[in-house]
Amino acid sequence: MKRNIFIIGALVLICSFSFVFITGCAKTPETQIMKDTAATQAEQDKAAAAAEAAALAAEKAALEEQMLQEKLLAEADSFKDIRFAFDKYDLSPEARGVLSKLADWLNANQDFEVTIEGHCDERGTTEYNLALGERRAEAAKAYLTNLGVDTMKITTISYGEELPMDPASNEEAWAKNRRDHFVVFSKK
Repeated sequence: MKRNIFIIGALVLICSFSFVFITGCAKTPETQIMKDTAATQAEQDKAAAAAEAAALAAEKAALEEQMLQEKLLAEADSFKDIRFAFDKYDLSPEARGVLSKLADWLNANQDFEVTIEGHCDERGTTEYNLALGERRAEAAKAYLTNLGVDTMKITTISYGEELPMDPASNEEAWAKNRRDHFVVFSKK
């Protein structure tokens, strides 16, 4: 009986040491959590780097688009005003040449529209000059439309004598003031 108790005690002791040895050698949950956290952090870092790269690419594309828009608007500003004879709204050959270049440019750059401003000199009544300025702007619009520019891309306005280019009251100033002015802008 003593021998059986001794054997049972020895077995209990061996089992206890075996249990402690086996559980002591297993990975601790803390080590596994640290490895999982490191892996998750690495994935988050990769995702953040990819998002940052995408944001930089989008910013670069936006800046390039803005620079292109500014370049195109600078080109559009080069279209000079067209002039008219006293009390007329007929388009001269020079005016048709300017309008042809503007039509080509507008057809090549579909994201842009134009407002045609009709102007007059100070002679005549305000009502008459507003009507004449409108006829001048509409004549230019009709010519652009005939050259293939979408009519929806063209607006007109008449300022009559209200916004003179040259405020003097002489023939030279009046000739400058009888004009259509073009304001090109982006639809975006």
